[in-house]
Amino acid sequence: MAELCKISFPGSDFVPIILECHQSLSEHLTIQNSPVLFACRTGICGTCLVEVIGDIPPPQPEEQEMLETLAANYPNARLACQIDDVTVNIEIRRLKG
Repeated sequence: MAELCKISFPGSDFVPIILECHQSLSEHLTIQNSPVLFACRTGICGTCLVEVIGDIPPPQPEEQEMLETLAANYPNARLACQIDDVTVNIEIRRLKG
């Protein structure tokens, strides 16, 4: 049986999403109802800027550069479209870019 990961959205009315671990987060946030919006899906527009609480891999250099511009004061900021391998339960809060 596959391991499952729970994606929660504290501070919102959205229900948590349960997905198999090692799945693409952006794909599931689009298919299921979530507070995260997407536009370019390449990490350059900042539409999917979120704060992530949970143990996920660090951003790649290109994403890190965007995060320094969009959310320098948020150490847990990420671009949801760039999170490809969720392996644990996480919490996501939208940030304004």
